[in-house]
Amino acid sequence: MTEKYAVVVVGGGAAGLSAALVLGRARHRTLVVDAGEPRNAPAAHMQGYLSRDGMPPAEFLAAGREEIARYGVELVRDRVVDVERGEDFSVVLAGGRTVRARRLVVATGLRDELPAVPGIAERFGRDVLHCPFCHGWEVRDQPFGVLATSPASAHQALMVSQWSKDVRLFLHTVAEEELSDQDLRRLAAAGVDVVPGEVAGLVVEDDRLTGVRLADGTTHARSVVFTAPRPVPQTGLLERLGAELHETPFGAYPVVDGNGLTSVPGVWAAGNAIGFAEQVVHAASGGYRAASAIVGDLLMTDLDAAAQA
Repeated sequence: MTEKYAVVVVGGGAAGLSAALVLGRARHRTLVVDAGEPRNAPAAHMQGYLSRDGMPPAEFLAAGREEIARYGVELVRDRVVDVERGEDFSVVLAGGRTVRARRLVVATGLRDELPAVPGIAERFGRDVLHCPFCHGWEVRDQPFGVLATSPASAHQALMVSQWSKDVRLFLHTVAEEELSDQDLRRLAAAGVDVVPGEVAGLVVEDDRLTGVRLADGTTHARSVVFTAPRPVPQTGLLERLGAELHETPFGAYPVVDGNGLTSVPGVWAAGNAIGFAEQVVHAASGGYRAASAIVGDLLMTDLDAAAQA
């Protein structure tokens, strides 16, 4: 017989585990399906999470798994490959198992697509970074490079200048005339050097980033490079369920209310599944809000059914 859960949580990152913790404590039978592909896996530490600042992401997730197990929450390392909505949700796992759920939490996150520049992917999370709030303190006052991926990279260069006064914006495939006059004025005021020309690769010596090499052969000594990956939302399950999406400059994300409820009744979303800028602390908060809303929703549904009976 197909197993039935009150809630299936798709994704075992900060958002999914936080939702599972609240649901387990509310005595709801809950299953977490975790594919084991957290977005922050390349990072050695996570920052900005009060009381957990500097904690390795893997250690954080391991602690979360231990916590949800205390309340009877089940976690399986698998992937959801299909879901159908009927009286309940039918959730199909890659391993061949099918389960039913009264409610769903989609916390599938997103995938970062890095610029196709040699060395960027290999150094990502070490000395190739994307978020100054996540990593700026650890690399403060070092020579920064910013690899442009669009004219919006001017904003990234301005932001990282809070952590270093030696910043160079490598335009790469962006033409200087694509930058606005306001961007150019601000870059000049911040002391950011604008370097035209395509970037050919990174210079690495003794497993340490030492420079940025342009296609014309010139090299700029840099010890840190920031760049903006293209976020690719993992919205396949939501799309199968017919959830309404809205386009943003960073991809299409589900339309949700303040608790993460999507346009599909019974389906909530949290974490990077609802936006590219959700940090770990935001994701955990979103999972908590979604789960608490589900607890109330299930309770009122059951009470209404009992009253009618």
